[in-house]
Amino acid sequence: MTLHYSSVGHTDTGKVRGHNEDAILVREDVGLWVVADGLGGHSAGDYASSLIVERLGGLPRNGSVFDFVESIEDALVQVNADLRNAARERNVDVIGSTVVVLVHDKEFMLCGWVGDSRGYCFEEGRLRQITRDHVHGHKNDDTRLGQSPPAGSGVLTRAIGAEETLFVDWVVAGNRPGMAFLLCTDGINKELSDAELDEEYRTHSDPQILLARLFELSLGRSARDNISAVIVRLQD
Repeated sequence: MTLHYSSVGHTDTGKVRGHNEDAILVREDVGLWVVADGLGGHSAGDYASSLIVERLGGLPRNGSVFDFVESIEDALVQVNADLRNAARERNVDVIGSTVVVLVHDKEFMLCGWVGDSRGYCFEEGRLRQITRDHVHGHKNDDTRLGQSPPAGSGVLTRAIGAEETLFVDWVVAGNRPGMAFLLCTDGINKELSDAELDEEYRTHSDPQILLARLFELSLGRSARDNISAVIVRLQD
């Protein structure tokens, strides 16, 4: 099998949190990449993110890309139901996670997301965010699901496990040699601005070197949250 991309991923607990509630998936065999961020401040965030990765990691890819996307959505809907059942059994408010997904097709790339984990695309020398945070108000360190935020901060409006009905947003991006994609939890965004991410993408084209650089910078700062990222670069 000839791959038309190279990809790497890594997750780290960071310097403040006691354990890692993030999970990542790199499945070059089917052209699928996932980053999930278990909800901090709620129960069993690590269980929620790992369940997402486990279910998506076991999906076969048969039929068209649209069949594959449908199977991804079906899996996430089932995880949503399972997490809500688990929360009721444990008598807790929410067991949840955000997620961002990237799917390869020979004609285009598809990026889906729930919550504020982000997808970026680097093309023609510029990095741009292609997802849109499911946050009401101003996103910052105090952004939580279903809580009254302090003045000036925001509320996470969507997550796997949060509501009875799950909605996954999707965006279509190009598939051209040299394009690159970044999936990340907000542990990256808390330490690195979009301008800094853009500069690193301009400087480092090799995914492994770029990934190492992003973690070096993030861990060299306060690293207040778990840090996770997946980088995908399209080849000739």
